[in-house]
Parts: sequence; structure tokens; C-alpha cells
Amino acid sequence: MSGNGSLNGRRRVVITGMGAVSPLGLSVEESWTNLLKGESGAGPITHFDHGDYPVHFACEVKDFDPTQWIDRKQARRMDRFVHLILAAARQAEADSGIDISKEADRVGASIATGIGGLESFQECYDTLATRGPDRVNPFAIPAIIPNLGAGWVSIELGTRGPLLSECTACAASNMAIGGGLDMIRLGRADVMLCGGTEAAVCKVGIAGFGAMRALSRRNEDPARASRPFDAQRDGFVMGEAGAVLVLEELEHAKARGAKIYAEVAGYGLSSDAKHITEPDPTGPVMAFTMALGDAGVAAEDIDYVNAHATSTPIGDASETKMLKLALGEENAYKTPVSGTKGATGHCLGAAGAIEAAFTIMAVKDDKLPPTINYEVADPECDLDYVPNVARDAQVDVAVSNSFGFGGHNACVVFRKFQA
Repeated sequence: MSGNGSLNGRRRVVITGMGAVSPLGLSVEESWTNLLKGESGAGPITHFDHGDYPVHFACEVKDFDPTQWIDRKQARRMDRFVHLILAAARQAEADSGIDISKEADRVGASIATGIGGLESFQECYDTLATRGPDRVNPFAIPAIIPNLGAGWVSIELGTRGPLLSECTACAASNMAIGGGLDMIRLGRADVMLCGGTEAAVCKVGIAGFGAMRALSRRNEDPARASRPFDAQRDGFVMGEAGAVLVLEELEHAKARGAKIYAEVAGYGLSSDAKHITEPDPTGPVMAFTMALGDAGVAAEDIDYVNAHATSTPIGDASETKMLKLALGEENAYKTPVSGTKGATGHCLGAAGAIEAAFTIMAVKDDKLPPTINYEVADPECDLDYVPNVARDAQVDVAVSNSFGFGGHNACVVFRKFQA
């Protein structure tokens, strides 16, 4: 390691701020505290009348007032997915202590979503169908298009550096984090606000994923519906969230006396090239091992894995197989793994961002978050999933996995910061 803060000739990148609004709370700290308590964010859907739907519950962000973060008039022109990410971005900005206005050209944003303004799309179509084209909201398209999550973060916070917008299903946020990491390593920015957002708890979202039979049908017990790796899992629970990490070049962070949560040590990505929705471990293994190689760590160095773990029968079994291949079977049995979607539901394009925040907190606090609702062992899922109760453990190196429809795979390695 050279004296100018480079590792293997590359600029080092650290996390200096975080923000989140999730089904578990309206900040990173509140969400993390409730996750460690084993709480669930699931409950009856309140966003729309779901009486004739087969699924009546979701993991919604509760008691959220966008006007706490956004001008009221401006907020009316935005979809909820933008509301969520702006709240998270403002929190992360404040947490980091960065003054963007002083160096806006060197600060960028990399903000992901899986779908974008789905509720606004639905409202646009409903107006078109019932009232005609002349009555469609002129702000409909800006509210719908996926890149406006990133666009509004840049506009509202004043960043003028690189502006990226990944839209790669459930891998989108990890790819946004990886994209931000690359921008800083390449010298195109000194600071990147990276994260993701999703707000698909709406009629189209629940109906569409319900028709795929992807959602759990445990309407009688929402809190126990999302159960990663459990033998009785029957699908995921729809979630919504926004989360942002402030990635910063190490010397830049040190120069302004910033606090450092952890280091972003490695990133790997790959594609399956096989099937839209059926997982195959080959691609994820490639992304995972690429991330370890990028970080310069071996499989036996991994202290914790935050799994993608959607609570689907095929997906969780495939990820277990993948971890055995990537870590080596003997080492896989020694490595704690948790599926935090048991608590948050599946936040789609925002999942990787909220899970990255949880992974960073695990590194910072030396605590492993639990996989809640793990009650019945599945022979195909036989690793240490930190069942039901949080655990104290030394966490120096951790990996967060995200895999998306279409065969997108992205893994990020976080490490305890050492000067």
C-alpha cells in the first residue's frame, strides 16, 4: 500500500455517509436497530384497495412524509420512488458532512431502480383510458422514467459529476455502488452518492408479481411470510425503500476529517445468459469470485455474507449452491449468511442499497443480522443462516449479493477500514 492512499495502484474508496428509508424505519440507524431486534416490516397494504387481489400485504415504508425532504409543489410532480431516494440522499449528505456546493464538479451520483415510476405509469394509463389523452398529466413522463431517481438527486443536491442510473432489476443497486466505485477509482469523481430506490407497492406491481406466482400468499400472517432459506418459503413479500451511500476517495475523506464506516474493497459482476427468471449458480459464482479477486481477499477471509435470499423456493436453494461453489463447501459451512429480506421484504431495485447499508453496519458494529422466520430446515439450504437472533461476531470482511431477472449478477465486498 502506497503512502498516497492507493491499493494495488488504485485509489481507495470508503463509505463516509449513509441514509435510508425502509420498511423497518426512516433512517439507517432505526432500520438497523429493528433488524437486529428481529422485527418484520410486513403488514396489510395501505397504498390502495387490495380487496380483490390475491395478495393483501407488503413491506411498506410507514409514516413517511416526503415534504420533510422536498418542496411540497415539487413533490407533487414526482413519483414515490423519487420521494424515497431524495429522503435517503439528504440523510446521507448530512451524515457525511460533505459540502457539495464547494466541489460540485467532483461529486457525482449513481442511483438505481428496477422499475421506476410504476404508480405514475398506472395513473397515466388510468387517466388516458377514462378521460382521454388531453387530460394526461404533463408531468407524467418525467414521473415515470427510471433515470429521474438519479436525475432528481443530482438536481436537488447539486452534483455535477458523473450521473449514472442502473436499471438492472434486483441487481441494480449493487451495480450502482460498483459503478460509483469505478468512477472514483478512475479519477472521474472524488465523491459519489450511490444507492437505489423502488416503490412498486401499487396495483400494477402487486398484480403483476402476483400473476407470476412470485409473491407469498400468507395473507393470514404477513410478518411470517418472508422466510429466506426456510423449507416452507412460498415466495417473496413486496417491499419498498430508498437507500444511499456516500462513497469517497480515501485521501479526500481524510483531508476533510470525515468519519469512515468501512472501505468498499471489491466489486464483481456477470451475466447468466440462460433464463429470465430461473437462477443458475454459474453466473453468480463468477460475480462473487470476481469481487473477491478485486478486493484481494480469499474465500476464507469472508466473515459474513448478506445473501440475495428472496424467499423463493428455487432462488434460495440456488444461492446456497452458489455459495458452496464460490467459498468452497467446507468453508461455506463455516461462513455466516443471513437473508435480511425476511425483515424488509424484497425491495427490488432498492434491495442491494438497503442490504449494503446493513452489511456496512455489520462490519462497523461486529454484529450479524438475523434471518427471521427461519423455522423449518431445508436439506437444500443447509448453511449457517444466523437464524432468528442477531449474533455478535468479528466482521472484518463481508460480501453483499444481488441477482436480478434477466441474469444480472453483482456482488460488493466491504472491509473494516484500516489506514
